[in-house]
Amino acid sequence: MPETDIGERHMFRKEWLAGALVLGIVAVVAAIWLAPPAREPAPELDLTMLSGDQRALSEFRNGPVMVVFWATSCTTCVAEMPEIVELHETLAPAGLTILGVAMSYDPVDRVQALVEQRQLPYPIVIDHDGEIARSFNEVRVTPTTVLIDADGGVVWQRIGLLDFHRVEQEVRRLLPSEQSA
Repeated sequence: MPETDIGERHMFRKEWLAGALVLGIVAVVAAIWLAPPAREPAPELDLTMLSGDQRALSEFRNGPVMVVFWATSCTTCVAEMPEIVELHETLAPAGLTILGVAMSYDPVDRVQALVEQRQLPYPIVIDHDGEIARSFNEVRVTPTTVLIDADGGVVWQRIGLLDFHRVEQEVRRLLPSEQSA
């Protein structure tokens, strides 16, 4: 067998292996890029509602859950409440649950007064000891909003005033009725 044949076969094998390696890398990158992102699970928490009732966070997972950390002294929190109410009224019938979480430093009587004054129709949670805020990546700044999907995965966590048009679009993609359409 001439030496050139061995050299050509060796070269062909090297080119084939290089091509296969490139295809393998492309396949892995595509799988990672196209796969849905892995979501950090929302913490399992027992919640004390403003009414005094005890509920587990997981009880609210019949659809997406938006957890809004706020304080009575937070002007941005109070300013965005009408838009949160509107989002609640628009998407709660389709499966969105909004939970307002009053920070631990807020006295319950002040929380109750603001809820009544603003006529907040969504459930309010009292974070007596700060455990809820700690469980969501040490929330310290209000408003902080967390969106959880129906499977209990944290979709995102944002600090500050929200773009409610964008939030509504994101929530609609997570609603059971939108996924079956």
